[in-house]
Amino acid sequence: MKRSIIIGLISVVFFSCGIQNRTTEAGMAKAKTETENADSTEYELLVFDPSFETFLATQPYPEWYYSDDYYRNLNIQYVSEWNYRHDNPLVYGNFYETKIDYNPNVDYGLELNYRLYQYFRFIEKEYGIVLIANRGNSVSSGKQTAQNINTNQGRGNN
Repeated sequence: MKRSIIIGLISVVFFSCGIQNRTTEAGMAKAKTETENADSTEYELLVFDPSFETFLATQPYPEWYYSDDYYRNLNIQYVSEWNYRHDNPLVYGNFYETKIDYNPNVDYGLELNYRLYQYFRFIEKEYGIVLIANRGNSVSSGKQTAQNINTNQGRGNN
């Protein structure tokens, strides 16, 4: 009888360890599947202006010229200003009809960040709308320079 109790206890211990390992393996497989599903999320930027693709193809630098963080940091600024203008149509007009849902905590990848950055540059060049003063290249600073040159030329002639 002692032997049967000892054999029974040993069997229960082995059986319970086997169930626990299977449960752990199943939990790891589930976690791995969830991770794979989270990593496989794809984002796409849709631009309805047909001349954007031409603009994008004519850019002198490839998308990998700058880092993903570079594009992401600029996109955060651009999107913030774009959405501010979207929320204030009485001040900025109805050009900003679509609000851009850009979460800085999401990794959209280099390609999307590059395309979004180039879209904002396209808006600046195509429509003359400056969203942020980027690296000192703003339309208004060029106008001020031209005014200063005209003013200085006018003073020299007096």
